[in-house]
Amino acid sequence: MKRPAPMWVLIVSISLGGCAVGPNHRPPESDLPSRFNEALTNGATSHGGDLSAWWLSFRDQGLNRLIARVVKSNRDLLIAEARVREARALRGVVSARLWPTADGSAAYTRVRSSENGLLGQAATRGLLPLETDLYDVALDAVWELDIFGGTRRTVEAAEAEIGAAQESGRDVLVTLLAEAGLNYIELRGLQKELAVTRANLKAQKQTLELTRDRVRAGLATELDVTRAAAQMSTTAAEIPELETGIKRTIHRLCVLAGVAPATLAGQLMQAVPIPQRPPDVPVGLPSELLRRRPDVRRAERQLAAATARIGAVTADLFPRFFLTGAVGLQSVSASDLLTGGSRFWSLGPSIQWPIFNAGGIRQNIRVQNARQEQAVLAYEQTVLISLEEVENALISYSKAQLRFRQLAKAEQANRRAVDLAHDRYRSGLVDFLDVLEAERSLYTAQAKLVQSERSASQNLVRLYKALGGGWKPEPTRATPPYNPNRQRS
Repeated sequence: MKRPAPMWVLIVSISLGGCAVGPNHRPPESDLPSRFNEALTNGATSHGGDLSAWWLSFRDQGLNRLIARVVKSNRDLLIAEARVREARALRGVVSARLWPTADGSAAYTRVRSSENGLLGQAATRGLLPLETDLYDVALDAVWELDIFGGTRRTVEAAEAEIGAAQESGRDVLVTLLAEAGLNYIELRGLQKELAVTRANLKAQKQTLELTRDRVRAGLATELDVTRAAAQMSTTAAEIPELETGIKRTIHRLCVLAGVAPATLAGQLMQAVPIPQRPPDVPVGLPSELLRRRPDVRRAERQLAAATARIGAVTADLFPRFFLTGAVGLQSVSASDLLTGGSRFWSLGPSIQWPIFNAGGIRQNIRVQNARQEQAVLAYEQTVLISLEEVENALISYSKAQLRFRQLAKAEQANRRAVDLAHDRYRSGLVDFLDVLEAERSLYTAQAKLVQSERSASQNLVRLYKALGGGWKPEPTRATPPYNPNRQRS
C-alpha cells in the first residue's frame, strides 16, 4: 500500500500546475477600413512593400551615408536601447520571485551568564559553565509557492513591458530617420534656392549694367537705373537668410548623427540636387498599419501589461503559501562543529491570508481595471491617429506633386516672358518697368518651384513615416504582436 504524499509535495504540484487568476490578454480588434479614403494617385499603390529602408528609394548616396550615421550614433537611439535593457533586467527581478531564496550565515558568540540568573546559579553549582562559546553556521531558505499566479502575472506584465520598450525604440528610430530625411531634403532645397537666388542676382547685375549703358547712350533714364539697383539689392538680401538656414540645418543633421554641430559641414556644404522621388510608393492597406507602426504595437503591449497587472493584484485576495527550511551546524566548541552531532534542520509549510485591510486590495483591483480601460482607449486612439496621419500624408504628397507640375509650367512661361521683355526693351517697344516686373516674376516662380520640389520630397518622407517605415517587422510574429503560448488559463 502506497503512503500518502506529504502535504508539501501536494502544494508544490498545485503551484506548478495552478491557474493564474485575472483576465487573459487578447489582442483588441480594430474596425479598420478596407482601404484608405484618399485616392492613391501619383505613384502611390495599395500593394504592400518593404519600407524598412525607404531612403534607398531616393537614390541619394549622401542621404544613405547620413542615415547610416544616425542609426549608429544617435543618442536618442542609444537611450532607447538602454531602456530595453532596463526592461529586461526588471523582468529578471520579478522572475526571481518564482524561485526559492536562500541566505547563508555564520557567527561566533562568546557568552557570559549572570551569576544571579538561572544559568549563572547553575554554573556556580558546577552544572554549566559560566562562560561559553557558540559557533553557528546555517542556511535558511524560503519559497513562496505561486498557487494563484500573482507572480506569474507580474512576470507576464514585465515581458509585455519589454515588448513596449522595444516598440518605443523602433518608434524613436522611425521618427529620427524621418527627421534626418526631412532635414537633408531641407538642406538640399535651401542650397538649390540659394543657387537660384545667386543666378538671378547675376542676371539682375547684368540688367543693371545694361541699363547704365543705355543711360549713357541717352536711351534710358536714371529712374530705370535706380529701379534696377533696388531690385538687385532686394534679391541680394535673400542670400544671408538662406545661408543661415543652410548652416542651421547642417547643425541639426550633425546632432542627429551624434556628432558636434558643424562636424559634417565639409561633407554637406557641397550642393547636390534635391533627392528625386521614386515612381512607385507601396502604401499598402490600413490593416497593415497594426503590424508596421511601432506606436500601435507599443500601445498593444502596454495593454497586455495592464491586463496582466489585474491578475497580479487579484492574487492578493487569496492565501499565500510558503515552504521554509533551515539547515546548519551549531556547537559550543569549534573542535566538534563539523561533526554529525552539530547538525540541525527544520522544514515546514506556512500560509498567510489577509483577513482585514479595509478594502485596500479590492480598491487596488479597481485601480488596475481602470488603468486597463485607459490602455484600451489609448490603443484605439493610437490606431485612429495612425489612420489620420496616413490620410493627411497621402493628400499632402498627391497635391504637392500637382503643385510642382503647375509651378514648372509657370517657371517656363516666366522665363520666356523675361526674354521677350528684354528684346522689346532693347527695341524701345516697352518700358523698363516691364523688364523688372518680368524678372521679378521669374525669380518668384523659380523660388516657388524649388520650394515645391523640396516640399513634395519631404511630404513623401512624411508618408513613409506615417506608414511606419524605417524598420522591418518580423514576418512570423502575429499582428498585433501577441504570443498565446504565454497566456495561462
